[in-house]
Amino acid sequence: MTDFVAHPEMGLAWVTGASSGIGRALALRLVKDGFNVVVTARDHEKLVKLQHESPGPGKIIVLDGDVTDPRDMERILAAIEYEHGPMALAVLNAGVYVAVHGEDLHREDFEKTFAVNLHGTVNCLLPAVRHMKARGHGQIAIVSSVTGYGGLPTSAAYGATKAALINMAESLKFDLDKVGVRLQIINPGFVETDATAKNEFPMPALVSADVAADRIADGLKSSGFEITFPKRFTYVMKLINLLPYGLYFWLVNRATGWKTRPLVTGAPPVEILERDPQAV
Repeated sequence: MTDFVAHPEMGLAWVTGASSGIGRALALRLVKDGFNVVVTARDHEKLVKLQHESPGPGKIIVLDGDVTDPRDMERILAAIEYEHGPMALAVLNAGVYVAVHGEDLHREDFEKTFAVNLHGTVNCLLPAVRHMKARGHGQIAIVSSVTGYGGLPTSAAYGATKAALINMAESLKFDLDKVGVRLQIINPGFVETDATAKNEFPMPALVSADVAADRIADGLKSSGFEITFPKRFTYVMKLINLLPYGLYFWLVNRATGWKTRPLVTGAPPVEILERDPQAV
């Protein structure tokens, strides 16, 4: 049952981080495909607005909650299964992006990013797997990013969580295959969202959230483990990360112009950051 593909007649779809961006667009696309879609985020008003925009034939079910609270996610999964029907598909999409500059580090930037992107995904994954395993089938897709392939400027926290999600999905697939739960990883390139609007470098092959939703929906129906797009960009990123580090850092600096960027406001001067060559 490792090739299980969820269909609307098999049960509900659940999308986290559905109040904006990819999650919102994907929820609407799945509704068009006939799924009844449970949407989760912290912003109740945005979820209700999304519900009112549902194009059918499926419907939107609002169950707002905070992915960083494991008890909240247990509550939502119980509500899905015992009040609305069996869950056939879960797309764990909730995430945040906080720009990190090495010359001006703040612990809270890492803690917030890890809490939502990594721990938040685990908080959803555990109850989802438990319910699907009991039924003998299910499909789970985790939204990561091509920033998980290798380090990029300002992505020290975000990229670390996305790399962890890729590794986690790869590792879990071996066991979940044996219990009938199909696991996929979604690695988009640059998608036009509130998060990417904060990027401080050029974003080649930028696609809209609606295009991303279409690519993901098509990928969920495929037999592949990874859903990645646009491939003209993401495959280049895969290849770049096979290069020796010296060449990798040179290429990324050249492509982003990062080496010539000024330090962020409030950071110490470059002289203080540079190590004394005579120091032990």
